[in-house]
Amino acid sequence: MADRYTRNEVVRILGLEAGRLRYWERLRLVRPETRWGERFYSFGDLVALRSIQRITLNRVPARKLRRAVTLVEQQFGGFSLPLQDLRLVELGRDVLVVPPGADRPFNPFRQQWAFPFDMPARPAKLHSMAGPTPEEFFENALSCETKQDTLPQAIENYLRVVELAPDWIEAHINLGVAYYQIGQLSDARAAFVAAVALDPLNGIARYNLGCTLEELGEYDEAVDHLQRAARAMPGHADVHFNLALAYEKRGERRAARDHWTLYLRHAPNGTWAEQARARLRRYSTRRKTAVPIPFRRPS
Repeated sequence: MADRYTRNEVVRILGLEAGRLRYWERLRLVRPETRWGERFYSFGDLVALRSIQRITLNRVPARKLRRAVTLVEQQFGGFSLPLQDLRLVELGRDVLVVPPGADRPFNPFRQQWAFPFDMPARPAKLHSMAGPTPEEFFENALSCETKQDTLPQAIENYLRVVELAPDWIEAHINLGVAYYQIGQLSDARAAFVAAVALDPLNGIARYNLGCTLEELGEYDEAVDHLQRAARAMPGHADVHFNLALAYEKRGERRAARDHWTLYLRHAPNGTWAEQARARLRRYSTRRKTAVPIPFRRPS
C-alpha cells in the first residue's frame, strides 16, 4: 500500500514505544486506517506523530494536547481538524494552536488569540516544588512498559496515577494490562472492573475484562463483556477471536463458528488466522446423514 506505514514501521521510524503510540491512538490524536486486522498510517499521520512527540517531550501531557485540539474544533466550526493540519506551539506547559488559514496562534484554554509579546523566543523553564503530576507518572509508566523486567515499576507508576486521578480510565486499563502481563489476573480484573465502572460503553475496557475473565475460567461473565465489546467495536478482529474461544469453552459451537468467521472477515491475514481456519475446518467435517434419492428413468 503506497505511502502507508504499519505500526511496527512507525515505531521504528520515530523511535516510539508501542504502548505510547497506542495511548495516543486512544486519545484520537492520530487515527490510522484499519485493514486486515492491521493499522496503517499515512505520511500525514507521521507528521502529526512527530508534533505530538516533540510537544510531549517538552513535558506537555498528551491529554492536555487532546483537550487543546478539541477546544479548537469546538471554537472553529465544530468539525474535526486533522492534527497534521494544525501548527502547534508550546508556551511553557501550555499549547497554542495555529488553526488552518490563520497567521497567529490561538490559546484554546483562554479562548483568545496570542500576540507576539505573549510568546518569548525561549520560554524560561520553571521548576515546581510540587511532586510529579499524574501525567508525569503516566509517562514514566509508559516508558517502563517496554520491558518485562520493568513492568513492576510501570504498575507502581500507574497506581500513583489512579490514586491522584481516579477518573483517568486509560490509567486503569493500562494498569490492568500490566498486571495481566505479569500473571496477576485477579489484580488485572480489579483494574478492568474499575475502568468499566468509569465508562460502561468503553469497548477496550470491556474487551480486556472479558479476556481476563476467560483466563480465570469465568466463561459466562467473559462472554457478556466480550459481547458488549463486540457491539462497541464490531470491526475489532481480536474481540471476535476471544469471543469465539469463550463460546467454544461453553460448548456453543455455532456461536463460536460465527465469530471465527467474523475474525477472518476482519483479519484474513491476522496473527490467529490459521488457528481460526483450523477451527472452522473442524466444525465443517460433519458427515451427511440424509440418503440420496436414486434417479429413476420414466417407464
